[in-house]
Amino acid sequence: MALLPVDEALRLLLADKMPSGHEQVALHEAGDRVLATSIFASFNQPPFDASAMDGYAIRFADAEQLPVTLKVIGESAAGKGFDGTVRSGEAVRIFTGAPMPAGADTIVIQEDTQQEGNLVTLLRDVDKNRHIRFSGLDFKDGECLLQTGHLLDPASLSLAAASGHAQLQVYKRPKTAILATGNELVPAGTVPAADQIVSSNSYGVAEIVRRNGGTADDLGIVPDDLALIEQSIRNIAASDADILITLGGASVGDHDLVHKALTNCGVELGFYKIAMRPGKPLMFGQLESEGKAPLLVLGLPGNPVSSLVCSYVFLAPLVARLAGKAATTYIASARLAQDMAANGNRRDYARAALTRNSDGELLATPLPVQDSSMLTVITRADALLIREPFAEAAKAGDRCQILMIR
Repeated sequence: MALLPVDEALRLLLADKMPSGHEQVALHEAGDRVLATSIFASFNQPPFDASAMDGYAIRFADAEQLPVTLKVIGESAAGKGFDGTVRSGEAVRIFTGAPMPAGADTIVIQEDTQQEGNLVTLLRDVDKNRHIRFSGLDFKDGECLLQTGHLLDPASLSLAAASGHAQLQVYKRPKTAILATGNELVPAGTVPAADQIVSSNSYGVAEIVRRNGGTADDLGIVPDDLALIEQSIRNIAASDADILITLGGASVGDHDLVHKALTNCGVELGFYKIAMRPGKPLMFGQLESEGKAPLLVLGLPGNPVSSLVCSYVFLAPLVARLAGKAATTYIASARLAQDMAANGNRRDYARAALTRNSDGELLATPLPVQDSSMLTVITRADALLIREPFAEAAKAGDRCQILMIR
């Protein structure tokens, strides 16, 4: 079977994928979610003409010739406005955020006045309507404030609250079930025997899911037993999971049973084996079930770094697409910090550290060891340096593409 190019695999993976639905959540639970419906203002903000400064509310006509002394007839504070009307020769002491009294059209800041008892003298020229925040300055009743597809960041949540919304309609988080396979695996925290290794992939994969808007349910480890793997797949298919991620067992060895288990359970594989390094034994398929959306299945390699690289390249954009948001990983441009040899027949994702040159451009330095079993290397990487199949040798300073992972 010919290896499928990465871009074609991504096209097949993301084709026709849309958010699976939406739900109403309380405002304090809506952070980093994506709006499924636009929100509109329920009233003007501010709801009344308000003072932007501490000072005195006056009629501008009284300040056309200075100095002038006015009678202070009351006070307007935030939450407790002045009930009367300002007439000629009068002023009202006012504070920031307080409603403008009827009859007044100008604010004189307190630094430009001198008060003695219930009299205030205006010392400097003022402008009409100065220091007033007029009703609806920020937004008006019925105005569309945030549109469908908006990612709810801190400022957006404050705006939603200020405009009268305690709950929001957001896209659902895609639910992901993670299933590790392998007789050699033991849970984290267990001291492995001579023929065992700690199961680590699920933790990094789950975090990639969460950072891209999904939820992750780690279902633990299933041994290399075809019947047990098939039963686990069927259980997940009967659940409310949107995505099944399998870890390991995706290659062609005698104990690599995941491919067979998936096909036995009715999973229709869209692709299997990708022209990439690391991560060739990658599978994607769908399992149809009556009365519900198909279960998406992504079979990741068991090799720790391969599993992470495939998650950055494929899983991150898939989960983000289902959550209605942009993936945390993205392609950027950089320059090579050192020469690189010609590449082979697969797209290479070399772990690279990033710095900047004197012009502020990103420089990508491939880390000296690229073994796909070494987690210590990928933890020092800022990006994956992309080398296309059969790319010619490249020189330091040449342009290159990188997949940002930090």
